Amino acid sequence: MLLTARRTVVGVVGAGAMLLAVAPAAFAEPVPPPNCTAADLAGVASGVSAATSAYLFTHPDVNNFFTSMHGLPHEEIGPKVEEYFAANPVVAGELTNIRKPIQDIRLRCGDTDGDGDVDIL
Repeated sequence: MLLTARRTVVGVVGAGAMLLAVAPAAFAEPVPPPNCTAADLAGVASGVSAATSAYLFTHPDVNNFFTSMHGLPHEEIGPKVEEYFAANPVVAGELTNIRKPIQDIRLRCGDTDGDGDVDIL
């Protein structure tokens, strides 16, 4: 009887230890989709930034417009940019195309709440 009780206790303790060892893996964050690491995001962002810089340097009028936004209250910038894009649809389209890779990686990598932050899944 004593031997059976010991075996039961050892079995329960062993099962508990196994459960605790496996539990962190069961609750771990899921693996992010391929090409969704911080390095991937940084690479895409740097490419978009470089392309935006090149575009602005080769389009001085657009560069001057965005430079004029510096120092304005944040709530004034959005409406001014929308107004500028409405008056300059070609510029709006070109800048939208430049930013497309960053939008694509955000969608592909899990920006499910639409806040603009990549929610690495």
